[in-house]
Amino acid sequence: MASLEQLTFQNPYASLPPEFSVRVRPAPLAEARVVSVSPEALRLLDLDEAEAQRPEFRDVMNGARLLPGMEPVATVYAGHQFGVYVPRLGDGRALLLGEVRNAAGERWEVQLKGSGPTPFSRMGDGRAVLRSTIREYLCSEAMHALGIPTTRALCILGSPEAVYREEVETGALLVRMAPSHVRFGTFEYFAHTEQTGHVALLADHVIARHFPHLEGAPERHTRLFSEVVDRTARLIAQWQAVGFAHGVMNTDNMSILGLTLDYGPYGFLDDFEPGFICNHSDHTGRYAFDQQPRIALWNLACLAQALLSLVPEAALRAALETFAPTYSAQWQARMRQKLGLRETREEDRGLLETLLARMAESRTDYTRFFRALGHFDASPQADNASLRAMFAAPEGFDAWAALYRTRLAAEGSVDAERRERMARVNPKYVLRNYLAQTAIARAQQGDFSEVDRLRAVLSRPYEDQPGAEAYAEPPPHWGRCLEVSCSS
Repeated sequence: MASLEQLTFQNPYASLPPEFSVRVRPAPLAEARVVSVSPEALRLLDLDEAEAQRPEFRDVMNGARLLPGMEPVATVYAGHQFGVYVPRLGDGRALLLGEVRNAAGERWEVQLKGSGPTPFSRMGDGRAVLRSTIREYLCSEAMHALGIPTTRALCILGSPEAVYREEVETGALLVRMAPSHVRFGTFEYFAHTEQTGHVALLADHVIARHFPHLEGAPERHTRLFSEVVDRTARLIAQWQAVGFAHGVMNTDNMSILGLTLDYGPYGFLDDFEPGFICNHSDHTGRYAFDQQPRIALWNLACLAQALLSLVPEAALRAALETFAPTYSAQWQARMRQKLGLRETREEDRGLLETLLARMAESRTDYTRFFRALGHFDASPQADNASLRAMFAAPEGFDAWAALYRTRLAAEGSVDAERRERMARVNPKYVLRNYLAQTAIARAQQGDFSEVDRLRAVLSRPYEDQPGAEAYAEPPPHWGRCLEVSCSS
């Protein structure tokens, strides 16, 4: 393992023309202390937990000390927010320190989120509150453990510094990492300001660093867009399969690498509700759970428009037309795995849709049902009483179970083997809103132990963890209808 001082930083993004970013010195939080660290994320920088205990680690992550090679910049981007184009957004409270290459050859950008105002703060204070910082920290690491592409969260710094939102809250800082933080909105900014040369420069920067197999290739920009479409379709299929609602799928929150980016008012499904809205500011349901595939395609169309100076319109349209079949195939494949099916059959789509309709009617707990389905007894005489009890109309489940039993028999499924397969793809633990809120409430009282405990449980979502069964329970009454806002 390395020490902080052994890390070699550089900031290739800062070497792009000045129109891409603004150099800003971080404004460290007052009386900051490291309150939680992800050991898994630490290892991505070749660091260990002992290194995170050093005062030097706190100072660097607070922006109070810059290591050689760090060049903090706030990047500019635009974006469609709730369908309305906003011409200039940018990092209003985030600073990209630079990039580290680890021993495995991976490149990780390190970004401070909550490090003070920037020229893009739009009258904001540039701070983050403890509440939203904990939510992003926990969910970033939980999504990674689920196998879903995401930005990573290295650590949280807490502070008694007051931050004013709907009420006075305490400040915090998140250290976030990703191979790249470039967004759809980064391309939109240069396209809509008619800086087409910078659109090309940005595309070539992304290709050189993240799609090197496309460098020098004919139609490299066309192929770049096609790969972004593919990655995005696969990402959304994973969201839908695990029951994750992002909540704010603005184009400035869409990663060019197909990562889950910017955790605001997200939510995992409790009761299965296709139209679940996790953002209390989303009055029209634009970003409801069942709308996410449609919105992802809409956002890709916005990116396509931004690339018109590089790629022929016909080629962009052709790439966009691959989204729906790719998404559908990926979603069905993942849902087939969740049902423990090994083969692909034409009737599987109907089997899935019938099940989801019955679950929606009964508001069946999404995560708990699929985890429990692994214990389905396929023998003809079995009544699967515990599964029946999860439906308000058990006869609806019985009718579906008969179809499922026949489908399993058709491929010679063995219950014990199927159970093992299903346990590897149906998580027992997800970050339900009430779990996050419990950890936040304790942290706001100065006790961060629940943040660490919850992060540890969520780092092994597919394992039965003795003593952690309570984290797999459905929400209590108070936690069933929690409203989550964009305020952060």
